[in-house]
Amino acid sequence: MSLKHPVKSFALVIGIAVIGVAAYSQLRGEAVSVVRAERGELRQAVVVSGRVRTPQRIEVAAQITGRVKTVNVNAGEALAASQTLLQLDDAELSASVAQARATLTQSEARLQQVGELGLPVAEQALRQAEANARQARKQYSRIKELVGKGFYSPAQLDDAQRSLDVAESQWRAAQLQVGSNQPGGSDVRVARGNLEAARAALAVAEARLAYTVLSAPVAGTVLTRSVEPGDTVQPGRILLTLAPAGDTELTAQIDEKNLGLLVPGQKAMVSADAYPGERFAAEINYIAPSVDAQRGSVEIRLTVPQPPAYLKHEMTVSIDIEAGRRAEAVIAPFVTVREASGAKPWILVVRDGRTQRQPVRLGLRGAGKVEILDGIAAGDALVPTPVVLPEGRKVRAVAP
Repeated sequence: MSLKHPVKSFALVIGIAVIGVAAYSQLRGEAVSVVRAERGELRQAVVVSGRVRTPQRIEVAAQITGRVKTVNVNAGEALAASQTLLQLDDAELSASVAQARATLTQSEARLQQVGELGLPVAEQALRQAEANARQARKQYSRIKELVGKGFYSPAQLDDAQRSLDVAESQWRAAQLQVGSNQPGGSDVRVARGNLEAARAALAVAEARLAYTVLSAPVAGTVLTRSVEPGDTVQPGRILLTLAPAGDTELTAQIDEKNLGLLVPGQKAMVSADAYPGERFAAEINYIAPSVDAQRGSVEIRLTVPQPPAYLKHEMTVSIDIEAGRRAEAVIAPFVTVREASGAKPWILVVRDGRTQRQPVRLGLRGAGKVEILDGIAAGDALVPTPVVLPEGRKVRAVAP
């Protein structure tokens, strides 16, 4: 009996201690891990993947069918304005030019001949025809008189009439010939028309010959080359693609939910995926006026004032656009904000040892953090999700 009483007494003491600890814990409340709101600088950014592009591309194609003789450039090569890109076989077209030049020379000589020789010859022929016509008239008059006196037969008068008719016809023809060889006459007009036609034919032949040489319209860079010597090319087939020298642009598709954060003129820092340690500045210069309904995205473009030498067309880049910055902000971890995308976000706060549902007004959003414009002060204990506790629960705030 003496041994049993101490055991009962010890058990009683232990039981009282457990009850006391439980009562003390109940009094102090449930332990809950919390994080503290803090004050500091917060930067909101939109980070998106994009590509390097030039403001425009020039696609070079042949205007005639021909066999490629030489290709003088390669992809990636820098070009000067008017630099020869490729040459087509020009043997046939060169012969056409030579033929057109010969025709032009003949036409020029013909016009000169009309002016220097045609008119004087026509005038001389006119004088001769006029003299013949006078002589024929006199002869006709004499024969007519002699026929009247019975010395000549009527048949001789008929012959004289025919000779007179021929002479007068030749005289009229000579007059027309002189007129046609005058500066405004038909022969001169025909000669001038032939000369103009020969000049036009030469211009066409020279233009077609020029089509055999494709030159760079502006200074820039060769992006693509899809032609080799010996190829037979058709009009309209793209042979080379050029990027004109000028401002470098970046293009990217942003989620439409970020559209309200961006405006033209915003600055950005960019890094190429191939050179992640290098960063360069860019600036938004274009935001598309419409949303791509299928992807829910909006196209933006950024200019690069000083593009690095390693930047190449279609290179993939990471674009960090600063949408806002606050030097002195009340900052809470984003995991503490409940219903953040709704109209009434709130945070579960521990105040005076009890949980309290606190509506908040959100501001800038950074990497895993959010600015609290109203409702929370620096140092407040915040209960992160997914912990769910009823409002008014007595708790003990402990560090995680």
